[in-house]
Amino acid sequence: MDTKIGAVDTCNPTCNDLCSAPSNGGISTIQNSVPSTTLVNSSEATLGRHLARRLVQIGITDVFTVPGDFNLTLLDHLIAEPGLTNIGCCNELNAGYAADGYARSRGVSACVVTFTVGGLSVLNAIAGAYSENLPLICIVGGPNSNDYGTNRILHHTIGVPDFSQELRCFQTVTCYQAVVNNLEDAHELIDTAISTSLKESKPVYISISCNLAVVPHPTFSREPVPFSLSPRLSNQMGLEAAVEATAEFLNKAVKPVLVGGPKLRVAHAGDAFVELADASGYALAVMPSAKGLVPEHHPHFIGTYWGAVSTAFCAEIVESADAYLFAGPIFNDYSSVGYSLLLKKDKSIIVQPDRVVIANGPAFGCILMKDFLRTLAKRLKHNATAYENYHRIFVPEGHPLKSEPKEPLRVNVLFQHIQKMLSSETAVIAETGDSWFNCQKLKLPRGCGYEFQMQYGSIGWSVGATLGYAQSVPEKRVIACIGDGSFQVTAQDVSAMIRCGQRTIIFLINNGGYTIEVEIHDGPYNVIKNWNYTGLVNAIHNGEGKCWTTKVTNEEELIEAIETATGPKKDCLCFIEVIVHKDDTSKELLEWGSRVSAANSRPPNPQ
Repeated sequence: MDTKIGAVDTCNPTCNDLCSAPSNGGISTIQNSVPSTTLVNSSEATLGRHLARRLVQIGITDVFTVPGDFNLTLLDHLIAEPGLTNIGCCNELNAGYAADGYARSRGVSACVVTFTVGGLSVLNAIAGAYSENLPLICIVGGPNSNDYGTNRILHHTIGVPDFSQELRCFQTVTCYQAVVNNLEDAHELIDTAISTSLKESKPVYISISCNLAVVPHPTFSREPVPFSLSPRLSNQMGLEAAVEATAEFLNKAVKPVLVGGPKLRVAHAGDAFVELADASGYALAVMPSAKGLVPEHHPHFIGTYWGAVSTAFCAEIVESADAYLFAGPIFNDYSSVGYSLLLKKDKSIIVQPDRVVIANGPAFGCILMKDFLRTLAKRLKHNATAYENYHRIFVPEGHPLKSEPKEPLRVNVLFQHIQKMLSSETAVIAETGDSWFNCQKLKLPRGCGYEFQMQYGSIGWSVGATLGYAQSVPEKRVIACIGDGSFQVTAQDVSAMIRCGQRTIIFLINNGGYTIEVEIHDGPYNVIKNWNYTGLVNAIHNGEGKCWTTKVTNEEELIEAIETATGPKKDCLCFIEVIVHKDDTSKELLEWGSRVSAANSRPPNPQ
């Protein structure tokens, strides 16, 4: 019997060890040609150790936790697993955000919190992971199994003898929920939850009664047999029909283009998309939320397609094309710049992870995106017309005006220097806000990671996500660009970064408020209390671990700070507070904000 763990379509039959996650977000896998029959010591044949072994099997080596009385014995068993490291977080929201960041690079993650007060705190982060199609195992320490079915009122609840409030909240933001309050079916429930998360690429919820984690049970007496997840297959007749219709549509076009979307990740179709671009010769763009999923060094790459705030000359090429193939798009009010994209449905081919729609019809289901793109690549005529048009009209970007000596630092100058820091050994985390637009303009070298949360757009996400991402890929140095307003939401877990010995460089952009909200709709509520951010981080550091902070107000100080962070302090967490003017924003945010504001302000339809 062949046994496998991990993503349904990323397993390599020759591998006998823990495999690294694929660059497009596939799950780490374990392979074994013979089912495990190893007996475990009776003291380790517990629910808690079984769960720990399962997490290690699927590629998780770090779990993000906040202790509470309902999960303490479970945590004892998780940290007793040799391959699992406990990363204690300052609050549940950050633990969830950290698991989000970890799943983006490792392919799957886990967090552990306590019942209701912890579960409802982490819920916002789980919702964000759901929106981004990330496999995340959210584990909650639940009430004693003897309390279920009684009329007792427990602490950490809203004061009624109903323990299902937390479960009901998680039902809308997870793809599977398991409440483990009986050892007889615990093995099945845990395994079903984890395998479902891997198959669906969504978060799952597992509640484990606080008195069960420590109890040995015969179902846990052997090393767990690795999962065997049936691979998803395309309907071959549907695939052939979809490819034939698409090839006919595109081969008739004069200047077709390709645009990559964020669902390339969940479809594990990044490589197939590049193969299609190589074979077709079409101009290649990405939607903003797909930045980092498509190599920007590709010879036909023309930038980010984001309507009115696209990379220069990119929107003109995409919107003037007579055919465009979007692979894994999400068209929401933010990605469409307030629903202002100049696209026509009768020119479009929309390829989703398991579905293809050609213009106004026909539509084909049960077709895997990667199968479709690879097969289509063999049927298309080479056509570089759109890219040649782009090459003819392209004018290189100018550089920011040279700063006068000691002139107050401008944001465009800051990002000019951040661009020079990027390499295959770095990754960029962009916080919700103006960093979306400034980081979008960075040109990513081969191998440079890039993450941001566009669909959910929760401010403060980046602090926890930076912690999780950096923990999963310690060989990369993470560069996080975070606004002051967002930082105030989740600042505490700089503490965990220092504790874990991470080498992240944080650029804290201090402009005195919620700048992205200002450009959508201004008001006094968008002005925040200024903090001494470097002083705060120094207080968190408190002489324990490696941390270096500085505050910069001009280009000379910025250059010196970057040289220090990448030189003498390269093994430290480096926190650089950048003081800029409150109205210093990217031109893209100004344009985007006015269009989103117009979309938000539409009057009610006549009744």
